[in-house]
Amino acid sequence: MSDVTDLQKRAMLLRERYNEINDRNGYARWNGQDYTSGLVGDVGDLIKIVMAKENKRSGSDIDDKLRHELGDILWSLFVIAETYNINLEQAFYQTMQELEQRLAA
Repeated sequence: MSDVTDLQKRAMLLRERYNEINDRNGYARWNGQDYTSGLVGDVGDLIKIVMAKENKRSGSDIDDKLRHELGDILWSLFVIAETYNINLEQAFYQTMQELEQRLAA
């Protein structure tokens, strides 16, 4: 299994490929706002998939769709973090520490 750094590198390579495609086709490269808007759309898709998983909505291949959407969301988080120079691994550990301290109080 890959570590976080490997996953981030792979996400950045794919982002660069999308940039190259946009450059070649005369489109603007996506910025942080664009990636965040995409993330919001992916979260909306995730909600629908989870509703199907919880038998509140119809659907097929739910587990595959759930895996795919979670992967899309993770990719978006890596790209957004890189765009704004946030070390996502460090942010995760810091947030977990803050939550642990809050729960211990």
